[in-house]
Amino acid sequence: MIATLIVAWIVFIILWKLLKATLKSALTIAAILILLNISFGITPQDIWHQVTQFAQTISQIQSGK
Repeated sequence: MIATLIVAWIVFIILWKLLKATLKSALTIAAILILLNISFGITPQDIWHQVTQFAQTISQIQSGK
């Protein structure tokens, strides 16, 4: 019984830390996107377009084209 509670507590602590890190990252990204939109008029779609273009460029460089 005690071992089960200890394992459950350890799993709970790990999940809690993971959730905190995920939320912190998500809020940071959201804040950056909002600031970019307000300051420079850059939309999330603009950023996504640049990311996909960058990925295509990297893919072409790796394939030697």
